[in-house]
Amino acid sequence: MAKTTPVEFFRQVQAETKKIVWPGGRETMMTAVLVVIMTSLLGFFFFGIDSLFGWVVKMLLGLAAGQA
Repeated sequence: MAKTTPVEFFRQVQAETKKIVWPGGRETMMTAVLVVIMTSLLGFFFFGIDSLFGWVVKMLLGLAAGQA
């Protein structure tokens, strides 16, 4: 494997960074809105599942305490 000098390394890094295509403002905004929507939906979903499991556990503990 050939060794790369620090100068050549930085030239390669500079050449690679020129290949980057940055998203435009509209694409960034659409992605941000989608992330907010999806995280909100997931938050509500997991809140509902957690509440359901909490209710089931309370019911089971209540049944177990009543039979002791």
